[in-house]
Amino acid sequence: MAEYRQKKIAMINDLSGYGRCSLTVAIPILSAMKIQCCPIPTSILSNHTGFPVYFFDDYSEKIPAYIKKWKELKLSFDGIVSGFLGSEAQIEMVKEIIRDFGSKDTAIIIDPIMGDHGETYATFTSALCTRMRELVAMGNVVTPNLTEACILTDRPFCSQGWTREKLKALARNIQDMGPRAVVITGVNQGGYVVNVVADGAKEITFLKTIRIGRERPGTGDVFSSVIASCIVAGWELNEAVRLAASFVKKCIRRSEELDIPLQNGVCFEELLGVLVHAADKKSFRT
Repeated sequence: MAEYRQKKIAMINDLSGYGRCSLTVAIPILSAMKIQCCPIPTSILSNHTGFPVYFFDDYSEKIPAYIKKWKELKLSFDGIVSGFLGSEAQIEMVKEIIRDFGSKDTAIIIDPIMGDHGETYATFTSALCTRMRELVAMGNVVTPNLTEACILTDRPFCSQGWTREKLKALARNIQDMGPRAVVITGVNQGGYVVNVVADGAKEITFLKTIRIGRERPGTGDVFSSVIASCIVAGWELNEAVRLAASFVKKCIRRSEELDIPLQNGVCFEELLGVLVHAADKKSFRT
């Protein structure tokens, strides 16, 4: 019998002990999708910053020593995923990780987390945006939300009035920076949430789902974790986006049914079986 080689993703993100986001979301989701998650923590938090108080420990000074041991072990990965980064120094570290552990067969997924709803996060600076563009150029697939897509392309943010032609131009402009594919997430259009998918030179597609419930922290991490798992597993990008959007919708609905507090994100644990089934079904088909 041939040795089974499980797919592995190096997941670069912060670790928040409470609140369902970042690595505490990525690890179980990748596991459900049959992918080994290998975390690189950028910072340690007691809980995410949406709560009134939190403990925070920047892990920047420890990352080089952490990665040095991986180099000594000559580790390799099928995917490298970059999530929240709090400084220009961390962006440079991620670029080095991609250079050291990436190859032509490694899927590089960049989630350029800089803001949402037209507002930038507290860590945002113009210099950080410039360095983020450099990181985006190294990605195969980039998953900005609408705010981040506008920041990357130096456009003013508008919450409404996005025609398909304008969204196509936005996605192509990001592709021009270097990545093969771009998924602009969470565009609100009426009662729908639209994800804009530009995959190489293919026709840009607009995949929409009905908006339900209230917006919750961590849904972006859920979405990008599913996308990354699917890409490394060999799924078509449109298939990956459909599964991610459907799963997030189910998680929001279940969280509303259980009256989960907004700060606690989505109770995706209740629905991990959906991802296990999807991964099993895909494996059976291929």
